[in-house]
Amino acid sequence: MKEIPSISSSIIKQALSVNKKPFPWLKAFSAGVAASLPILIGLLLGNFKYGLIAGMGGFTYLYVFNIPYAQRAKKIFFVLVALSLLTALGTIAAPYSMAIAILMGMIGAGAIFIFGALRITGPSAIFFVLVFSMTTGMPVQPEQAFFRAGLVFLGGSLSWIIAMLGYFFDPHGPEKGVMKRTLIELATFLDSVGTERFNESRHRVMSVLKEAEETLASGYISWKQTDFFKRLNVLNSSAQTIFTYILEHYSEHPVKLPPELGHSLRKMTLSLDTKWKGHYTDQKILQPDVMDDQSAYLFKIIYDADAIFNEPASKINKVVEFSKPSTKTVLGGAFDKNSIIFITALRFGIVTAIAAMIAFQFGFVRSYWVPLSCVAVMSGFSIMATFHRAIQRGIGTLLGILIASVILSFHPSGYLIALLVLLLTFITELFIVKNYGLAALFFTPNALLMAESTSLGNFNFTYFATARIIDVLIGSIIGLLGVWLVGRRSASSRIPHLVSKTIRSQAQLLVILFSDQGKGFKARESRELNKMTTNIFNLKTLYNTALGEIPADREALDYYWTVVFSVEHLGYLLEDCAKTSTRRPLSDELLAQLLYVCETMAIAAELKIAPTMRKVPEIEAFPSIQNEIVNLQKGLQKSD
Repeated sequence: MKEIPSISSSIIKQALSVNKKPFPWLKAFSAGVAASLPILIGLLLGNFKYGLIAGMGGFTYLYVFNIPYAQRAKKIFFVLVALSLLTALGTIAAPYSMAIAILMGMIGAGAIFIFGALRITGPSAIFFVLVFSMTTGMPVQPEQAFFRAGLVFLGGSLSWIIAMLGYFFDPHGPEKGVMKRTLIELATFLDSVGTERFNESRHRVMSVLKEAEETLASGYISWKQTDFFKRLNVLNSSAQTIFTYILEHYSEHPVKLPPELGHSLRKMTLSLDTKWKGHYTDQKILQPDVMDDQSAYLFKIIYDADAIFNEPASKINKVVEFSKPSTKTVLGGAFDKNSIIFITALRFGIVTAIAAMIAFQFGFVRSYWVPLSCVAVMSGFSIMATFHRAIQRGIGTLLGILIASVILSFHPSGYLIALLVLLLTFITELFIVKNYGLAALFFTPNALLMAESTSLGNFNFTYFATARIIDVLIGSIIGLLGVWLVGRRSASSRIPHLVSKTIRSQAQLLVILFSDQGKGFKARESRELNKMTTNIFNLKTLYNTALGEIPADREALDYYWTVVFSVEHLGYLLEDCAKTSTRRPLSDELLAQLLYVCETMAIAAELKIAPTMRKVPEIEAFPSIQNEIVNLQKGLQKSD
């Protein structure tokens, strides 16, 4: 059972807690270089102002995360293009305050929606809004729109180059990393057979297998399939086979498996690095003296997977294929009135636009700092996270403003500004993994330093500090009020409907999987499969959002966790089943019974009542699917 966060816990204590994640030294240094290098080049070429504008392109690097380089190249390119276009748009819109406010809302909503729907990791909307806002604060020169955009593009291009340098040292580092975690979790899962940890470990393995599949798919290049990538793909297929075999034969197994199985997987994990370098050393897999046929089969799978890494490249003939829904399909699935991603994006855009209108209406100097603070606060994925962000943003920004005021009081220029940008960006990226408030402490003076330098305004210490503090407080309050009034119960109230919708989409997929769809039909590319995976993703997002609501219905969330877990697991099994071509069609009577069972559950979920337990027909060769449908019925039975 997933533990639901206690509402009685101190919100302030949670907001100020510092996690134990390691410092990302290399990423932090690279981010500092990406931000300061354009400024330094501008100085060397004799135009500090242009260097500062190009430096805004350095924000591109802040969207770099540990994803395959094939995906990273596209993601970072689109980010730098977007920042460049927003620079041009901000320059053109600068004279029109109402247009700025509306565009801020649209930019924020668009970024939140795209990042959420496409599951893109990163800071989402904040730097898109920041670059647009900073551009509107520059001297009004609409004719400079495309020139400024070009400078930002050049600065962002440097970030792209820095982000891709790792490819030359470890081209499949991200894929290798996720496979290591997959094998470790799978080894733990094997150790959990016959213990109370089985279900919890099952969920973790399922999640990491999905992540591995998505990571390998995003790293796939059809015209360039390396030997090592093919080996990783075979290893991933073996891991999925082991997981499915355990589910089908050991779900109710009261006795533990031989510990040598887990040890063998961990040895394969440790040897991945040496094998990537071409040193295919034999790792002896230990076996118990006595074992049954099922354990022997598991050892055979592990032996075969390990042998793949010791086979010469000429024998790796497996054709790598991945089936991914199109971007249009994914975005279309999230564009729904019940999608929490769509609702959050809409709320985000409206509140941001209102914050900007209020700021312009009352004539604040550098009015864009009000909506920027609002954007930073609303970037939390739930009400609770928004409160945490507000506290972290408030404390970190207020102290950061004081630091910025001291720095700006010395009127830094030239190479000193480049050095300060490097140091402040470096420290920000070091602490962002620890606590957002600590990062805001250094990001705030960094952003203010660049903004004030590009706007060419006069500086007065007391006036500047007071104005920025008021901006932050007003923006944070607007963000909190907007989230509280619009979305405090929007997630939990939609869970029953989305559970029902997801079960119905699974029923539709069951029909096409176990009926004759004609020659050449590919279930992996079917509309029904894409629809189900979209619904499951929306359901998980909705549930995680509901966890952070204030107040949260703890009893209801405990109940829905069991249901969401079972729905997600059934979805995994159906998706895995879609990959095979050995499915035997079910009779019309059995298919009708399956549909009847699913529809009964869907109706019960929407009406919040316990369904009648009905017999689930046997699904030949796929007993785990049958068992999970039974588990889902039992989960829904727990509703009062």
